[in-house]
Amino acid sequence: MVASMKTAFMRRFGHERCRVARAPGRVNLIGEHTDYNDGYVLPMAIDRYVTVVFAARTDKNGAGRLRGYSVDFDEEISEAFEELAPRRPSRDRRGPPTWFDYVAGVAWVFLRDGVALEGMDFVVSGDIPIGAGLSSSAALELAVARALVDVSEMPWDGKQAALTGQQVENDYIGVNSGIMDQMASALSRAGAAMLLDCRDLSFQTVPIPESLRVVVMDTGTRRSLATSSYNERRASCDRATQLIGSARPEVTALRDVTESDLKAARSRMDATDYWRALHVIQENARTLAMKRALELEDESAISELMAGSHESLRDLYEVSCPELDEVVSIANSHPACRGARMTGAGFGGCAVALVGSESGAVDDFCGHVRQSYRAGEIYVCRAVGGAHIVS
Repeated sequence: MVASMKTAFMRRFGHERCRVARAPGRVNLIGEHTDYNDGYVLPMAIDRYVTVVFAARTDKNGAGRLRGYSVDFDEEISEAFEELAPRRPSRDRRGPPTWFDYVAGVAWVFLRDGVALEGMDFVVSGDIPIGAGLSSSAALELAVARALVDVSEMPWDGKQAALTGQQVENDYIGVNSGIMDQMASALSRAGAAMLLDCRDLSFQTVPIPESLRVVVMDTGTRRSLATSSYNERRASCDRATQLIGSARPEVTALRDVTESDLKAARSRMDATDYWRALHVIQENARTLAMKRALELEDESAISELMAGSHESLRDLYEVSCPELDEVVSIANSHPACRGARMTGAGFGGCAVALVGSESGAVDDFCGHVRQSYRAGEIYVCRAVGGAHIVS
């Protein structure tokens, strides 16, 4: 893929030399809708990437300009830095965000923050399924950020790049997402998941046991976060936090709230807000417990935690769908499955299963899911490192 992209880049833009940046997608093993509540998450970067072939624009008229071609959409777009402007989803008539919106958003945030950017020509492509909950947008943001940092001859700061990606989502695209996807794409380490504290962005590596394989099951259903009920879920959490925090100033996020706190405030709280908050509080506890379960290779605990997470996302947070529930049930019916749940923001997309690595088990599991579900794709994933320049 990289070789064909380089050829397309040189034919289209005429540069004699180019470089390659790429960033991975991610699957979240557990810890859903906790990130924007200052909670804990346990994502793993996967061996599916967005790749950018790029070079700095050196001509006088194009130095302050992005010019890019998407292989996947067969579309070329060029825009000057001074033309970049955030989307307004409530009023914008252009429809859902385009691939170039995410690219432009990275440049816009850098420029807003006073970064001296060079213009860039690029070709982009990826093998992360779009809208499946595997963070194709975050991977695009981080791959573009890695390329822009390189052409602008700046030092790479993965944590700052992740924050830039989050600001693209929040301030340019208009989705109030958390930081998990960008941190996983920027800073993951090979062979391990990342236990991320979304309050201070500290993280620990959690090795994936050799006895387990990570299998992602794409239901084939899609729903854009920018047009879904994602922002409504976040608003519900914010209302619960504000109600409890009105009497306790130390409470600034659901991270600070215990189940006892929540139950004490239940009579004063909207019922839906209560159930949303309860999911977040219990999911934080499950995420910390999953770290211990993986370290101990406690397969019984792993299965119980993943089941509890899916049930909570389905019944309390209400972000599952019939397709996700079906594929999780099918996965759990196979003897090699050590736990399965929906993953990502929900409303469609993917489920994830941990499957025993004994001989033939993964192939048999995948065949079982394909035969029973008959839709979508299945990906057996390796844990990989974060965004980088390809040598």
